[in-house]
Parts: sequence; C-alpha cells; structure tokens
Amino acid sequence: MNSPARFRRIGTNVVVTAILACALANPLFSQSAGPIGITLDEAIQMALQHNHNILAMMTTIQQAEAEEITANLRPNPTLFADWEYLPLGSPAHQNPNLYPNVSTNDYLKNNTEGDIGLSYLIERGRKRQHRLQAAKDITAQTRSLVTDNERSLTFSTASLFVNVQLAESTIAFAEKDLKSFQKTVDLSQLRYDKGAISEDDYLKIKLQLLQFETDYQQAELAKVQALSDLRQLLGYESVSPDYDVAGPFEYQPLKGNLEDFQLKALQNRPDLRAAQQGVTAARSQHELQKAIGKQDVTVQGNYSHVNGINAANFLGSIPLPIFNRNQGEIARTRFAITQAQEQEKATNGQALTDVRDAYEGLRVGDRIVQLYRSGYLDVAQKDRDIAEYAYQRGAVSLLDFLDAERNYRATQLAYRQSLASYLLALEQLRQAVGTRALQ
Repeated sequence: MNSPARFRRIGTNVVVTAILACALANPLFSQSAGPIGITLDEAIQMALQHNHNILAMMTTIQQAEAEEITANLRPNPTLFADWEYLPLGSPAHQNPNLYPNVSTNDYLKNNTEGDIGLSYLIERGRKRQHRLQAAKDITAQTRSLVTDNERSLTFSTASLFVNVQLAESTIAFAEKDLKSFQKTVDLSQLRYDKGAISEDDYLKIKLQLLQFETDYQQAELAKVQALSDLRQLLGYESVSPDYDVAGPFEYQPLKGNLEDFQLKALQNRPDLRAAQQGVTAARSQHELQKAIGKQDVTVQGNYSHVNGINAANFLGSIPLPIFNRNQGEIARTRFAITQAQEQEKATNGQALTDVRDAYEGLRVGDRIVQLYRSGYLDVAQKDRDIAEYAYQRGAVSLLDFLDAERNYRATQLAYRQSLASYLLALEQLRQAVGTRALQ
C-alpha cells in the first residue's frame, strides 16, 4: 500500500472513532443502552428540582418578596396646575369697550389666573417601616410553608420508591418460584403419562401454577403503575419513560428513642416553624394597623399668578381622628394574634403526635420483620422443600405438598409486604421528624 492511501485509511479511522465517541457521550445514545437506575436520594433531589407543583409553590416566595418592594414604597407626590379665565378669541374684539387696544398677551398676563403646585402625603406612625416588616414576616412564613410542601413531596417520593422496590422484589420471587414450580408441573406431566399419578392430582398441580403466574402479572402491573406515579412526582419530562429505580430493598435498623425524635421534630418541622412565624406575622400586622390609625399630614406648596401678581402659597391638612381611628382593624389583628398562638400550640401538639404515631408504627413493623428474619422464612422454605421431596417419592399426599407450597408462597409475599411496610414507617418517621437524618 502506498503512503497516500495509508494516510487516508488512518484519517478515516480517526474520524470514525471521534464520531463513535461523540455518540457514546450523547445522553440519548446512552439511554438507549438500557433504563437509567435512580437511587432514592437521586429521586428525592429530582422531585425537589423538577416537580411542577413544588416549582409553582416556590413562586409564592418570589411573589412575597415582590410584596416587600411594594410595602417599602413611599407615596408619590402630586403635581397639579391650572390656568383660568382664558379668552375664547381676541379680548379687544370680544369687548372693545372693556379692553380697548389690549393685546392677547397683555390680557393673559394681567387678567388671567394660573396656579402650579406640589403636594405630598407625609405618613405618620412609621407606616412604611411597619408595612415592610409585616411583608418580611409573611415572606419568612411563606418560605417555611414551601419547605413543608417539600417535606410532603419527599415522603410521597420515598413511598412510591418503596412501592416500586416491593413490586420488583415480588416479581423476582414470582419469577423464581414460577420456574421452580414449572419443574414440578413438568415432572407431574411425566408421572401422569406413566400412570404414576391420577389425572385429578395432575390438574390440581397445574392449577396451582395459575397462582404463580397471577402473582407475576400483578407485580408487573404494580411496578408499571408505581414507576408512572413516581415519574409524575420527579417531573414528567425530567426522566426517560424506561427509567428504573436502584438500591437495596432490605431491612434498615434504626436506633433512637421517642423523646429524641420528638425533640428533633420541634427543632426541624417546617410547619411548626411556619406556625411560629405566623404569630410573629400577626403581631406585625397588629403594629401596622395601629400605625394606620395615626392620621397622615398632607403638605402643599403653590405658585400662583393672579391679575399680574405672583404669589406663593403653603398649605397643610390633617384629618381629625374623631370617628375613624382604625379601631376595627386594630381589634381584629389583636384577636388574630390569639388565633395564631392557638394554631402554633395545635401544630406543636400535632408534631409530637405525628412522631409518636410514626415511632410506634416503626417499632411494630420492626418486630414483625424480625419475626420473619428470626427463622420463619427458613422454616417455610424447608417445609416446602421437604414436602416436595416427599411427594415426589410418594411419602406425602398431593394436598400436603400443595399446602406447603401455598404456605411458602404466602410467607415470602407477607415478608416482602412487611418489609415494605417497615420501610414506609421509617419514611413516615422521617417526615414526622422533619429530617432524613434520624441518627
């Protein structure tokens, strides 16, 4: 091969390699290699960043901050002007006896009146400062309410994540047990063909296969639906349709006592913090209404030109607080403080109650899971294996074997359901405490 052809071949290989590298780096290409696995922490972060409902809630913070700008604005001054007694035509033509030989300019200068002035409302009682403080307190409460919505979204995301894991664990078990029992069906077919078992026994074994197939199909449906619901929480457009979850579906021991968890809840719960900020906001509103009860002063300065004379005028006015001193709003906001304080107490009690309920549910769930892990799973497995071995050798009846098979299946499914309930109770406790770091 000559040198130019060899160099062209090398150049072509370099270009092809570069194209393949770019294609592999393309997210769309990488997605086609298989479904993306998302861990629980990644799912929670995606939900907090892309969930449309929480994004809509976050705009309330921006709206509250915009209200702060409005609250801090001063009143606009008022500019006014007038020019009176303007003639409709030449004064000399309209009334030659009164204005003989008077030009229009002379008439405008000596026989009309013009005024220009500026007025400004002076707010008393530090109204602007109280408005701004009230708006800031509302913004702080709004931030806590948004954080509380994030807490609820986190729990919903974790719950659906556990549901997907439960469905996948059930699918794996059903698939494994289906293959195992299929061997029993095949063996029974051979024994039936040879006359070793009756047709009724063979049909009973075959009917049992239907339960395993049903378990598998129901678990598949549960997985599809849970993934679909989870995708909605994560932000429908943020993940590909064929995504999946990643992470162990296993027991997670937790140490801690009720008092510590309740103390953490009082420190971390955003709804409790929002209730406390609600009391502060109510007090700010009360102070604002008292400030509004103070009467404002309007000052005004005018320049006037009247019949050839220039003059300056200064005026001031203030309403007399004889009847309206904003008594109603002052009283209403005073009662609103009491309302906010009662709501704070209710939220405080609700937080402690939520922690206690979640903690007790977790303890019971933990004991149930430990019962299965203490040996009942092994007992069910061993009982099934013994019954299968004995049945194949004619030592036990078909009904005993099928009963052992059903017990094994029920125990395995119940354990997975109990484990999922325990993990959901753990997420419930995290939600009640207000933080995922429980230890």
